[in-house]
Amino acid sequence: MTARGTTVNWAAFAAAEPELARTVEDRFGGYTHHILATLRKDGSPRTSGLEIRFLNGELWLGMMPGSLKALDLCRDPRFSLQANPGEGTDMGGGDVRISGRAVEVDDPETRAGYAEKVEPPERFHLFRAELTEVVRTYVEDDTYLVVDVWKPGEPVRTIKRT
Repeated sequence: MTARGTTVNWAAFAAAEPELARTVEDRFGGYTHHILATLRKDGSPRTSGLEIRFLNGELWLGMMPGSLKALDLCRDPRFSLQANPGEGTDMGGGDVRISGRAVEVDDPETRAGYAEKVEPPERFHLFRAELTEVVRTYVEDDTYLVVDVWKPGEPVRTIKRT
């Protein structure tokens, strides 16, 4: 059992659950824009579009300077990230969501390495994701709704519903 509040980076998750990690990366890789949920000052949810990157064993969240979602994360680092469902209702690979805490990166060398590969605007906020949960939901055999849930220090738990 893991302690409440435990987080890991993307590399640790991928090492623990490589098959689920590949599925999640493929699902996020299918589209450029995804949905980020953050918490506003008053605690209510905010959803925003976001591009993400999996680079060097990390899940990176890059944002425009002063954007509301960046300010939300600076104030309260908790987030949930939902993969773009794509067109229609097929959702090949299932529906995937990553939750965790966003850690702002100020280190000039790390930021330069990110900027070299991603080419963001001149100024930007950069956050490294620390994962608290990864969820995949999909339909199996046109009969079952299957939910795979992973949390740090625990194996994937699979729930099947008819």
